[in-house]
Amino acid sequence: AAMQMEALGNPTRLSVYRLLVRAGDSGLPVGKLQLKLDIAASTLSHHIRKLIDVGLVTQERQATTLICRANYASMNGLIGFLSQECCADAGCATTSDAEAA
Repeated sequence: AAMQMEALGNPTRLSVYRLLVRAGDSGLPVGKLQLKLDIAASTLSHHIRKLIDVGLVTQERQATTLICRANYASMNGLIGFLSQECCADAGCATTSDAEAA
């Protein structure tokens, strides 16, 4: 989780990741990401590699095009890790507890 948070701590990588999350399961070609972000291909490649290395993004070659996708299972795992002990020491009710009442 710390490595994923560190990767997302970079503003450019966070922008890349948010674009991929918004794109859904179909993902985005690297060229489209580059146009949307207006950054050099080598810079984008560096940032995508970091997101791949920490498991937040996958990449697939389709003919001559590289398609990047958010790894939703990894994203949900990170979100779960961050929220699993929410209010554990405060004794507040979770949403499911409040709905059951």
